[in-house]
Amino acid sequence: MTSRSHISAVLFACLLLRVHRTDGEDDPMPNPSPWPDRFHAVLYMNLTTTGRLQITDLWYDWPAGRNVNLMQKQLGPRLHDVEWDNGTSYYYTLGDDGPTCETMYFGVGVPRPDFMAGEAKYLGRVHTDGFFCHLWEKLDFIWYYEDVVTGRPVRWDFYDGITSHVMTFEVGPMLDRSEWQAPAYCFNGDGEGQRHRSHSKGEMLGYELRRRLSRLSYNS
Repeated sequence: MTSRSHISAVLFACLLLRVHRTDGEDDPMPNPSPWPDRFHAVLYMNLTTTGRLQITDLWYDWPAGRNVNLMQKQLGPRLHDVEWDNGTSYYYTLGDDGPTCETMYFGVGVPRPDFMAGEAKYLGRVHTDGFFCHLWEKLDFIWYYEDVVTGRPVRWDFYDGITSHVMTFEVGPMLDRSEWQAPAYCFNGDGEGQRHRSHSKGEMLGYELRRRLSRLSYNS
């Protein structure tokens, strides 16, 4: 290679590097994709740093103002968690696991599809669970991973070590009424251990956010 050709090659490489850097600098900061109005996801969850496990069938239905979590702890009963946008949640078991029911009233309802918007801090791109993901952190409370290619949620972690891994994600399906209609004993007091509790918005905001997003809060 002649001296002139060598200089030209070096200049061309520098030009490509400058263009690459400029393109990276001009890329807009990505924002978390809002959730679909309706979706079904299966979550594999590690509830604590001690390794307690749970599988959750999450049925999100924003137009209906309803969010349903069918929760199965390892070797435990199957618990229905039916959340309504008016702040009411029903926790109940059926069949051989019941009847039990707990009704709780919270100051906030079902999380909005854009719940990650606003104060989320972008931390860059990382690999997790075999996917290349955007990663955001919000309020030092939740770390949210989203697939770079599809925009689907892959995982979210909480400050206390609780992790949720998205195993399947389907947009559009609706849960059968038999799975979200609370049984009569939630209303007539016949459910064993039935309780009613009320909390102020200020008292429950932090707990409610974690409960709504991680689907973890039910008694052993």
